[in-house]
Amino acid sequence: MKSYQALALLLTYPEADWLEQLDHVEALLDQESDKNGNAASMLAPLFELLRETSLIELQQNYVATFDQTPSHSLHLFEHIHGESRDRGQAMVNLLQEYRAHGLLMTADELPDYVPLFLEYLSQRPDTDAAKLLGDAVHVLALIGGKLNKNGSPYHTVFDVLEALSPVAAQPLEEPPVRDMDEAMETFGPSP
Repeated sequence: MKSYQALALLLTYPEADWLEQLDHVEALLDQESDKNGNAASMLAPLFELLRETSLIELQQNYVATFDQTPSHSLHLFEHIHGESRDRGQAMVNLLQEYRAHGLLMTADELPDYVPLFLEYLSQRPDTDAAKLLGDAVHVLALIGGKLNKNGSPYHTVFDVLEALSPVAAQPLEEPPVRDMDEAMETFGPSP
């Protein structure tokens, strides 16, 4: 389903070239409205932000929203595993899944990056994509809920994903404390 590609694009760093294609992105979502639950109308607040805000302000907003606010991180496993070693193994498993189905990644991408995950879903048959989305919906809903709570229109992308999921999102526990933080609590700041 090409809607996943459109959603992935909307979650990437704002660049002039793809912002010029917003009408095309919206038209693509409209074409698949029977499959995506009328995503274009759900995304109206985000389209408004992207159309009416200067590029530099969009870029600053994106960095503040996703890069400087850890609770909005676009890395799935960060919300499940935190910085624990389990995150590394989960990434290896996901990378193997991608490779087994022919998804090529660049060296600077982490496999749990939400736009990359959505790109992968767009390449899978609809039933497989729905199952995979159902596996991830709990984390996606968590991110979307935090974005909504903070008033970010980016939450609408996660609302669409939650609506597309065949599985209802369940609340998640907070990820484990970072290993270094845990060590500091246990042993103190001494060398």
